[in-house]
Amino acid sequence: MPNKTLTIDQVLTLLAETPLRLAGLTADLSAAQLRQEPNVDEWSANDVLAHVRACADMWGGAMSAIVSADRPAIRAVNPLSWINKTDYLDLQFQPSLRAFVRQRTELMVLLDALPRTGWSRTATVTGAGAPLVRDVLFYGRWMAGHERVHVKQIAHIAEAIRGS
Repeated sequence: MPNKTLTIDQVLTLLAETPLRLAGLTADLSAAQLRQEPNVDEWSANDVLAHVRACADMWGGAMSAIVSADRPAIRAVNPLSWINKTDYLDLQFQPSLRAFVRQRTELMVLLDALPRTGWSRTATVTGAGAPLVRDVLFYGRWMAGHERVHVKQIAHIAEAIRGS
């Protein structure tokens, strides 16, 4: 669930920084290292990026839909299910990161132009139990907080890979 204390400015900063941080943390790692699991049954950096991308598809897509239409109805899709409908896990890290950067750039253009009042625009979300009303800020906080955890995860993975 989202960190309810993040401000709009903090959300914007975190969302903008994620691709840069991922690139910096992994710049010196080879394609093979980026696919290496630091320990048995742990995600590789490539796996984490694939997961982050699937979440960005869902939650960034929700923000875009909310901004683009008045009170849209959105069907919730679990990113863990969505990833299986993509090729994200099969892609090499660097091309996947470039695609993520492009996607994030488009989202940031949308969010940077959004007036503060636009962050309270809502959608009705179905498909995950009782219908819920969610706003842009909800999804921004959710994505920013979630990505912060996975950036730290990639930092630990990269450190473990370098140390081995």
